[in-house]
Amino acid sequence: MDTNPVIDKLFSVGAHFGYAPSKRHPSASRYIFGTKGGVELIDLEKTADCLDKALEFVQALAADRKTVLFISGKAESREAVRRAADKLGQPYVAGRWIGGTLTNFGEIRKRLNRLQEISDLKEKGELNRFTKHERLLIDREMNDLDLMFGGLRGMNKLPDALVIVDPKREQAAVLEAVQMHIPTIAILNTDCNARQITYPVPANDASLQSVAYLLDEVARVYAQHQGPVKTAETAPATPVVA
Repeated sequence: MDTNPVIDKLFSVGAHFGYAPSKRHPSASRYIFGTKGGVELIDLEKTADCLDKALEFVQALAADRKTVLFISGKAESREAVRRAADKLGQPYVAGRWIGGTLTNFGEIRKRLNRLQEISDLKEKGELNRFTKHERLLIDREMNDLDLMFGGLRGMNKLPDALVIVDPKREQAAVLEAVQMHIPTIAILNTDCNARQITYPVPANDASLQSVAYLLDEVARVYAQHQGPVKTAETAPATPVVA
């Protein structure tokens, strides 16, 4: 009998391991295959189906070169998020979610503009015109801004979609996306609310291998299906977010 290579890969990276039944969110019940050793096992056939749907959406985003914001504050997946986003030139949050990143984007954009302003001054060597104490304060401000918003550099409008690792942990980001009507793709374990996610992908979100494989698939499909770069003549006007 033919095997599904995607399911084989999901199995090899441990994507089928969920949490104990006591931690299960009711919305995850449909993705559970069974229980072994006190741990629920995710049905990888359903994971593969969900991944297919999510990647179809990614393909559509890529065709129009839409902005995708990658998000994870979990230590085990931050590097995978950075890698996927950097590969595509997309923004990311690999750390603490700053409240209002979506719902108060006008203020966030001011911070990003300030970060770019200081970066430009430093790159051009124009900080020398400030006193030593002023340069110290500016460097400190730049480091703080980069720590909080560095992954969002270049994001001059609201993203068109979010890719989230562990939406239970990133609940604040999920709720902002729902409020702003921004679709979401999420790698979620059995303790997460799948009903809040547009394209849920049930899988082990606590495993570096599992998360890295799924994020790499998102990045691969986006990279393969990117549409042509829009010029000033062909690109539609971008609405300004107040």
